[in-house]
Amino acid sequence: MPNRIEDYALLSDTQSAALVGRDGSIDWLTFPRFDSAACFAALLGDEEHGHWQIAPAEEVLDVTRRYRPGSLVLETRFTTAGGEVEVIDCMPIRADDRLDVVRLVRGISGRVPMRMRLSVRMDYGSIVPWIHLVDGMLRMVAGPDSLTFSAPFDLTSSADLTTVEFAVNRGDELPFDLAWRPSHQDPPAPISVSTAISSTTAWWQRWMRQAADFGTLNEPIRSSLTVLKGLTYGPTGGIVAAATTSLPESIGGQRNWDYRYCWLRDATFTLISLIDAGFTKEANAWRDWLMRAVAGRPEEVQIMYGPAGERRLTELELPWLPGYEGSSPVRIGNGAHDQFQLDVFGEVMDTFLAAQPFLADDQPDVWRMGRALVEMVGRRWHEPDDGIWEVRGGRRHFTHSKVMAWVAMDRAIRLADLGRVPPHMLDRWRATREEIRQEILTKGVDENGVFVQSFGSEALDASVLLVPLVGFLPADDPRVVATVAAIQERLTEDGFVYRYDSSITDDGVGGHEGTFLMCTFWLADVLLLQGRVKEARAIFDRLVGLRNDVGLLAEMYDPVDKRMLGNFPQAFSHTALVSTGIALSRQQDPDEEIWHRG
Repeated sequence: MPNRIEDYALLSDTQSAALVGRDGSIDWLTFPRFDSAACFAALLGDEEHGHWQIAPAEEVLDVTRRYRPGSLVLETRFTTAGGEVEVIDCMPIRADDRLDVVRLVRGISGRVPMRMRLSVRMDYGSIVPWIHLVDGMLRMVAGPDSLTFSAPFDLTSSADLTTVEFAVNRGDELPFDLAWRPSHQDPPAPISVSTAISSTTAWWQRWMRQAADFGTLNEPIRSSLTVLKGLTYGPTGGIVAAATTSLPESIGGQRNWDYRYCWLRDATFTLISLIDAGFTKEANAWRDWLMRAVAGRPEEVQIMYGPAGERRLTELELPWLPGYEGSSPVRIGNGAHDQFQLDVFGEVMDTFLAAQPFLADDQPDVWRMGRALVEMVGRRWHEPDDGIWEVRGGRRHFTHSKVMAWVAMDRAIRLADLGRVPPHMLDRWRATREEIRQEILTKGVDENGVFVQSFGSEALDASVLLVPLVGFLPADDPRVVATVAAIQERLTEDGFVYRYDSSITDDGVGGHEGTFLMCTFWLADVLLLQGRVKEARAIFDRLVGLRNDVGLLAEMYDPVDKRMLGNFPQAFSHTALVSTGIALSRQQDPDEEIWHRG
């Protein structure tokens, strides 16, 4: 039986990622970057598409897992009739350019027979590599990539599957290493697996020591912060939306997208969460990434880029992969990269304002770029766009997009107080901000005083929950109160919020999807601003309770089948957990203001 999405744990070296199932199988691995072609793709197919399993060779009676505190170093303990054995999995973080997955098998008690199965398939499971022995190690080569595998056994080469059976006694420690290297270079030298695990654990724990204290909410907030750091591409500061591609929004459906890229929107949400939690170095790294990625004319700004700022993210389908639980097609690349999404400019300017105290003031081009983006919003805010949910059913005047255009002007005006803005420009921005506001209040609200998805429509959309969170209206405004009530009545199932009603909204894709976890966190945020603290805390606790055994959340949740959906782990969900958790922790302190983005 295949692993469910929530059965996986994330490994990351802040450059690339792997997913490890509760059965000890690494079913997803990309080297050398998050968006590289996977060499293990069983996640989207089966074992024939590449995997690496280390697990007991006899019946497993129990499995427990945890991350070492403050890290993404995973410990999985298997209990069998013969005893207990632990597998420690880690992607070492190193100063050089070496990339590895290391695994250490430790005997805890008794004697446990074990089996290792290694099947490498390059280019998303499509290429069987050349395999040969080099100094007792297996070297697997295909095109530009090579993997070198070392283990404490006599290995033999095989084109299909490498299998090793062994037994582990109490106190035994057996190291395994799989290292990536460009195929034109010599194989890497062996490393000490136990040392790599120890040094990587220490690296993560040093990083976590920067975090603020959140009282009783420390565990869920800090766990999510670790995930967000794991989704940050260390060499450039770009922040990817998720570690995977094509995990479905509906099992068996076609709503399957590649999220291994840097959306400006997702990155800004993540960055604000990191800053609020005490991590400020990431602000400058992201600022530098943004400057490199956005270089050029402001009207050519994309809503998403590759981890190093790449612009061409052509969407392709991989017909040889059947998809997760038959959910096809499997896609790489993302066709949304050339959409016009007005809201991202508001999110970028909101982040500039939040990060201003921590940004080094040595790059005048940053504020020049900000002014250019705001000027473009002033020219284009009246145009329809593709919206926050990247609909493929045609552009509309989305209410949320207009609200975020207002945010872009508002944050620019507030930043202008710091200087460097000509008076005539500031007057124009103020006029535009008010014009946008009046347009929203005239066309974005229905006859019942409820904010609608787009001008002239009757559809609801959870994105308008941001109206009070960004400071457009106070949380107790009658229109906000009416909108919250409507969303709770019409877009909520079992306490979880859908983005929109897919039977009403034509998003150009079709099919059904799960409830959206970030939107559910937004509902809690608004309730908190309205003083409905117990309701907000109840929602937060339910969402925290959805996390898997190692604290990870996907993008969506199916309240009927009680399972996670969408790419995993998802930055949107974890950044929302951090934001709502911080707001709740501050609410417990009478000297702190309740959080909101406005």
